[in-house]
Amino acid sequence: MDKNQQYILTERPKGMPDDTHLVFTEAPLPTPGYGEVLLKTIYLSLDPYMRGRMNAGASYARSVNLGDVMTGRTVSEVMTSNSSSLAPGDIVLSDNGWQRYAVAPAEGLVKLNPEEMPISTAVGIMGMPGFTAYVGLLDLAQPKAGETVVVSAAAGAVGQVVGQLAKMKGCYVVGVAGAPDKCEYVVKEYGFDACINYKDDDFEAQLMAACPKGIDVYFENVGGRVFDAVMELVNDFARIPVCGRIAHYNMTSLPEGRDRLIPFMGKVLVKRLMLRGFIQSDHHDRLPDFRRDMSRWIQQGKIRYQEDIIDGFDNAISAFQGLLQGANRGKLLVRVSDDPTLRPSLSKH
Repeated sequence: MDKNQQYILTERPKGMPDDTHLVFTEAPLPTPGYGEVLLKTIYLSLDPYMRGRMNAGASYARSVNLGDVMTGRTVSEVMTSNSSSLAPGDIVLSDNGWQRYAVAPAEGLVKLNPEEMPISTAVGIMGMPGFTAYVGLLDLAQPKAGETVVVSAAAGAVGQVVGQLAKMKGCYVVGVAGAPDKCEYVVKEYGFDACINYKDDDFEAQLMAACPKGIDVYFENVGGRVFDAVMELVNDFARIPVCGRIAHYNMTSLPEGRDRLIPFMGKVLVKRLMLRGFIQSDHHDRLPDFRRDMSRWIQQGKIRYQEDIIDGFDNAISAFQGLLQGANRGKLLVRVSDDPTLRPSLSKH
């Protein structure tokens, strides 16, 4: 059988991570003990939160220790089982991290049914990104029909879902993305009313023109220039779920210029804004509702999704770098090994 292949975090990056921080190594295959299974990774999910896990210091989740395999959600095939609950060939949702094989207790794994949904969706539309959009928009922002909703990173794994949910609620939806083809896609495929390229010189003017009634909900994924432009247009009682700030994840120092915190907090007060940072794992009581609703909406054609699948484990670092630079279209995955369930009728990307 193959050797195990892993990416080990050997140094904490300052700026963009590369192969000096995530070092590719080979190791013997692990052996499962009682109640455990040997898993072979099929899909590795790449997500912006991983950049924060590479840093030292307190956060909402533990940092990856130097010398450990880089963390990550995975979809895997059971190769060997020492548990009565799983058999070889079963497909599971797992936390293998950036490695080809892993051993895990069977009790903590979620068995997937390839007949219901493509297995890749377990780390995408039916997993953490889809659930993040569901909770952040529906529970925290609570959009109302006729309101204007702006979604940053609109073509990403979370943003593509947020915009469609907002349209289902009867909102006027404006996306923000970083390429003309992304903007065109979210309008044509997801039904956004407009989408603005934040890299355009006149982005601020375009955003103002696209939001003539101001902004009632801003789903924050990026920070930076987009956040600054939105804050000039927010209405009284606007709600801002803060999901991510990817524009700042590789910063090595604070930006130059005046401190904007005092006027910003003044605006929060005067306009009675609601800013709420949130992590999807704090809302797991809503998972049954999410799985029921999202699966039904997908089957009914009310929610569509795009997956950006990169073939080859050796492409994981370059794919992750692209994610941090906004290169992905939809949910980013690395196909580490062949998907034994893949059929043309199940392909959505």
